[in-house]
Amino acid sequence: MPQTACSGTMFTTPTGFSPHLACAEPGEEEEPVQEGQGPVACLADGPPITSASLETLIQNLVPTADYYPEKAYVFTFLLSARLFIPPPELLARVCELCIKQQQLDQSPLDTAKVRKFGPKILQLLTEWTETFPSDFRDEKMVGLLKDIIHRIAACDEAYWKTLNQVLQKLSQRLALMSQGEESIVRVSLNASSISDKLVAFKTKPPPIQKDMLSICNDPYTLAQQLTHVELEHLSHIGPEEFVQAFVQKDPLDGTQQPCFSDQKKKTTNLEAYVRWFNRLCYLVATEICMPAKKKQRAQVIEFFIDVARECFNIGNFNSLMAIISGMNMSPVSRLKKTWGKAKTAKFFILEHQMDPTGNFYNYRTALRGAAHRSQTANSNRERIVIPFFSLLIKDIYFLNEGCANRLPNGHVNFEKFVELARQVGEFMTWKQVECPFEEDQAILHYLHTAPIFSEDGLYLASYESESPENQVEKDRWKALRSNVLGKT
Repeated sequence: MPQTACSGTMFTTPTGFSPHLACAEPGEEEEPVQEGQGPVACLADGPPITSASLETLIQNLVPTADYYPEKAYVFTFLLSARLFIPPPELLARVCELCIKQQQLDQSPLDTAKVRKFGPKILQLLTEWTETFPSDFRDEKMVGLLKDIIHRIAACDEAYWKTLNQVLQKLSQRLALMSQGEESIVRVSLNASSISDKLVAFKTKPPPIQKDMLSICNDPYTLAQQLTHVELEHLSHIGPEEFVQAFVQKDPLDGTQQPCFSDQKKKTTNLEAYVRWFNRLCYLVATEICMPAKKKQRAQVIEFFIDVARECFNIGNFNSLMAIISGMNMSPVSRLKKTWGKAKTAKFFILEHQMDPTGNFYNYRTALRGAAHRSQTANSNRERIVIPFFSLLIKDIYFLNEGCANRLPNGHVNFEKFVELARQVGEFMTWKQVECPFEEDQAILHYLHTAPIFSEDGLYLASYESESPENQVEKDRWKALRSNVLGKT
């Protein structure tokens, strides 16, 4: 019989980042950036930036005629800066510095200088729109983008053409994002059906409620369709959601509001993905508890063990953990007679892979193996890496909580955000993989819409399958029959 993992010990301090990131001493001064140098020198040719004032970091983002920031720096700063300054204000500061440094408010412009600067500012704006398109849902952002290009377009009409291409691609991406979010809302509404009264059907011979095995009895096929659902959810999650999930007021900000109001602090897709994980857990538990006969329940257990194994082989660790979690729920794990009839050797191997001991050491080892396979892959099938998402969120949460955003001298703790960008950037690479498996609409529809039991419904179905073993369980069974089924 599987053991139910204690939720209190599921997560410990994550590995992968130093607990000593905020190591600068109070009053310690940052080394000034030399003229003509920038983040490329700081990050590659010299010692990495560990801390700096927000103003210095903004300056390092701004391109000139002879300098462009390293791509890793652009992603790191655009990701983390929103903790200190809203994106419209950041872009306004960038444009302001560009106008001042390139003298774009004077006439006539230095054509030769602007022609060297123009492609670089266009590159920065292109990277921003491609990596953080949701920032440009704010009309202020689009207005600032158009204004800076308008100032340099007199030197080269091609800048207008490039701007139009950037805006067209941005519009398409925002439209796809809106469609995806609307689709997630529709799916969530359809998936909200919790039907505890289905427990009453357990005593009736004909199968009134469809079950998973009647829709799909091939573990590999179901694992493929679960991978479709996972990658669809991942595709809608923007990198900024990981930061906005933990936004707090900047203590050095003189206003009374954090950088993001509740309206702008969008984590819709991230939250929807967590809901999907919970739904899959409950769906697995429901499928196991629903059959009236012990032999059928054992078959369902064996089926989901095989599905979990196929998920592991594919690299779909999130579905794997959801299945294991569903099978470890108390209403399922208490079914001793059912587990005794099932072949569970493979289940214990999978449990070992996802064992929380040592901060999920076994899982993290398997994840590194899948990531390496992905890097050297020749096909999308081998590129699939779907991490255990709740643990990724926990890692980012502990990184955020364990290391200060600012040092005592007021500098931004940039080393912390380099690590944050590494974790989020790795995830962004994984989520871009196109699912190589053919969709099966019948299976996908079932996964999204099949009624599931609540926790009370699961316990009731479990007691109906295998009678309570002690007085506490007997009392609970009696109460559940009264509340859910109206029986005494």
